[in-house]
Amino acid sequence: MTDILIVEDKDSLREMWRMTLERAGYKVAEAPDAARARRILQERLPQLVLTDLRMPGGGGLEVLRAAKALDPELPVIVLTAYGSVDEAVQAMKDGALDFLQKPVDTDHLLLVIGRILETQRLRRECVLLREEYARRYGFPRIVGESASMQEVGRQIQQVAQTSTTVLLLGESGTGKELFARAIHHLSPRRAKPFLALNCAAIPETLIENELFGHEKGAYTGADARRAGKFELAQGGTIFLDEIGELPLAVQSKLLRVLEERVVTRIGGSGELNVDVRIVTATNRDLTQAVVDKTFREDLYYRLSIFSVRIPPLRERRSDIPQLAEEFVQRYGREIRRASIKISEAAMRLLREYDWPGNVRELKSCIERACILCNGQTIEPKDCSLMTPAQQKSRNAQMLENFDLSGTLADVAGRATRLVERRKIEMTLEEVGHNKSRAAELLDISVKTLAVRMKDLGIE
Repeated sequence: MTDILIVEDKDSLREMWRMTLERAGYKVAEAPDAARARRILQERLPQLVLTDLRMPGGGGLEVLRAAKALDPELPVIVLTAYGSVDEAVQAMKDGALDFLQKPVDTDHLLLVIGRILETQRLRRECVLLREEYARRYGFPRIVGESASMQEVGRQIQQVAQTSTTVLLLGESGTGKELFARAIHHLSPRRAKPFLALNCAAIPETLIENELFGHEKGAYTGADARRAGKFELAQGGTIFLDEIGELPLAVQSKLLRVLEERVVTRIGGSGELNVDVRIVTATNRDLTQAVVDKTFREDLYYRLSIFSVRIPPLRERRSDIPQLAEEFVQRYGREIRRASIKISEAAMRLLREYDWPGNVRELKSCIERACILCNGQTIEPKDCSLMTPAQQKSRNAQMLENFDLSGTLADVAGRATRLVERRKIEMTLEEVGHNKSRAAELLDISVKTLAVRMKDLGIE
């Protein structure tokens, strides 16, 4: 709902404007003079100001300048019963978007307000490059006919029509962001922005700035005001991936957004109303994180009102052929500009493989196979996967040579390091040692990958 501040010293006129705007669906704040208007602007910045020009104790130009000092993009409409060319010119010089003479026709006033707010909305969408985003991604297509995926689809469709916060649970690579986009596109907010933010990929010192923005001069280098993701997603959906990695200090601020629907920019004092649907995702056990005191219990309960578990690919093997064919059609056109098929032997291998990297790993496998295959048919050798027999043999060999001495904790620690090392090495081999691509496939940040490689002795 849009906030509009009305500044008018005549009670009857202010009341009439308030009733008109509230009937049109706007949320209204009122001020009888410039001093009160300045206090409201400091406490809670509105999205538009409607001010009389001549008032006792400070005029509309003072209100206009105070509003522009707080936010140069804040639209202000100036009204007066004593209109003159000089006053109009001065108001426009000071940043007014329109100058109307009393008595103002209410229908015309609503038209002007609607036009200004629509312009503001379009400006935000330009910042987000929304049209490019829509061209690139379009409506998310979720592939899967297994019973578990049908159940996930049913839950997604039901919750999408509400404004309830959703928590998506599942292993890395299961497509949690795809489901978040589906929730947005199936919701009444589909015409508004969708913003995704990976909490694990942004340094702890920058995550608060990304979410809430900052005021000019808030810190060294803050040369201009910057809107945060919550402001930019106004009216739409924000997707916070890897929510379990959010620092505790920022968790408390996110809880305030959920409870009060307001944000405060870094270095700012005024509160901004935000109407944003929050969807989060994690592959961590948040209940254990609460026990470990790394995740706030009150925030967990607010986020997990409606939880949806995305099943791993190994639990819905019947979906593998359909997914594989989908990726073959996509990458066949991109790479070969021709139709590519998957042989029966290759498809059997795909169905029997465990897919620890889930759908993301399958997609990478098919893309690589489309490049490697001779002719127009993908064979098992093009998939670069081990057969179940090969996997079993390799696992047995690894266990035979594994050091089982010491306590259970000692053995578990060595096993974890061994598995991590092997997984990182395999992923780096797959992508030609491209660390950025490897980090993406492993669903971690490049910085985290570098730290783990150093710790595990991987060069």
